Amino acid sequence: MSVHTAAHRLALATSADHPAIQPDDAYLATSLERLGIQPIVCVWNDPTVDWPTFDAVLIRTIWDYFKHHAAFLEWLDRLDRLGVPTINDSALLRWNSDKRYLLELARHDVAIIPTRLVCAAELPDVLAAMPAQQVVIKPTISGGAWQTLRGTAGDAAFARAVTQLPRDYDYLVQPFVPEVVSAGEWSLLYFAGEFSHAVIKRPAAGDYRVQGEHGGSAEPARPDDATLAAAERALAAVAAIGHGDHAYVRVDGVVSKGRFLIMELELIEPFLHLAGHPAAAERIAQDVAARLARARARRESPKALASAP
Repeated sequence: MSVHTAAHRLALATSADHPAIQPDDAYLATSLERLGIQPIVCVWNDPTVDWPTFDAVLIRTIWDYFKHHAAFLEWLDRLDRLGVPTINDSALLRWNSDKRYLLELARHDVAIIPTRLVCAAELPDVLAAMPAQQVVIKPTISGGAWQTLRGTAGDAAFARAVTQLPRDYDYLVQPFVPEVVSAGEWSLLYFAGEFSHAVIKRPAAGDYRVQGEHGGSAEPARPDDATLAAAERALAAVAAIGHGDHAYVRVDGVVSKGRFLIMELELIEPFLHLAGHPAAAERIAQDVAARLARARARRESPKALASAP
């Protein structure tokens, strides 16, 4: 598509390690172009990007934001000051960037993996009160199993590993859920509030991490009605908290003892598993186009009022 025929300029926010449209997003980019939207890849923390030249920023592969969390929040603040909307909304991105939101969901009766929030200094005492239990420890601000540990409370090697964790983070301490290995972790994809498709993710042999960079795999799967209902209860809780509008969300969870437990809600930069779902990519593109049109109408309405006789 020619730049001159594009009705909107859309920044696709990515990271310096992924400075191009990823294969899973390729059809999404094509679908946007068909709708008169020019998608332009921009590294989120590149100081040379002229953000006000874009109608909006679609958050995609900013897969390092948690390593630069303060700068990420400052970037969102800057976009807000410039009047450049983000998709998803910047308030939602801030809320979702710290995993202590899980405890807020639990207060809204969402079933999560039992979670305790502790500072780094408290970890030894917390683990001492959980002898012989298999646990997972992760920072509240993290992604891709970064700075995440699994081990047995009371094990000397695990205790030494815990002392090496960064001291300036708060941590979630959770029991290890064996069904992640034996049955797999679910990812349910919702676009514009509607369920689209799902995958089951499984770790490599001998591991517990399902991410592809750790050898994990994913395959299409159809969740049962109970799993869908649990995911939708979580999204209803997000709406009740004040974040009801989202273009995309990935609900990650595991079925343990017959109950779907929320592990994370990915509302910032989730891998969307679009490669096998072109209709889903088109649905996202249509929703983005509608959001851009509404944003343009809001920007232009004061001008129209000012020019009225």
